[in-house]
Amino acid sequence: MVKLVSACLLGVKCRYDGTSAQEKKLLRLAKMEQLVPVCPEQLGGLPTPREPAWIVGGDGSDVIGGRAKVVSRGGVDVTENFRRGAEEALRIAKLFGAKEAILKARSPSCGCGTIREPSSFDKLRRGDGVTTALLKKNGIRVLTDEDL
Repeated sequence: MVKLVSACLLGVKCRYDGTSAQEKKLLRLAKMEQLVPVCPEQLGGLPTPREPAWIVGGDGSDVIGGRAKVVSRGGVDVTENFRRGAEEALRIAKLFGAKEAILKARSPSCGCGTIREPSSFDKLRRGDGVTTALLKKNGIRVLTDEDL
């Protein structure tokens, strides 16, 4: 089965701070299944490194529906970058026939079930990231690295 995977979990240094979040279980899985790496934030045109960002006014579903924004630490509205990255990730999932994704937990793009509170790395709240919300809306099952 083909799976979409957050590129940072496969060792690609694409996180906001220029690091990876390599997950050894996924590296082992890559030897048995086809994993397609994506970084929605880069696909949406954001650089690496970049300022951290948070969803303000809702969660990823609200961003997709135009009811919430994604704002960087410096106050820059990066909503369109997050939307575009989610759409590109979905396009890649469809291209490869992926029915499942394993994405980085708590991310404003990839978080599933839990995302960070605006302007905080320590506080969490219920909700999905923008890419997760769009993938789920299109019938793709989403797990996080913490579900492995």
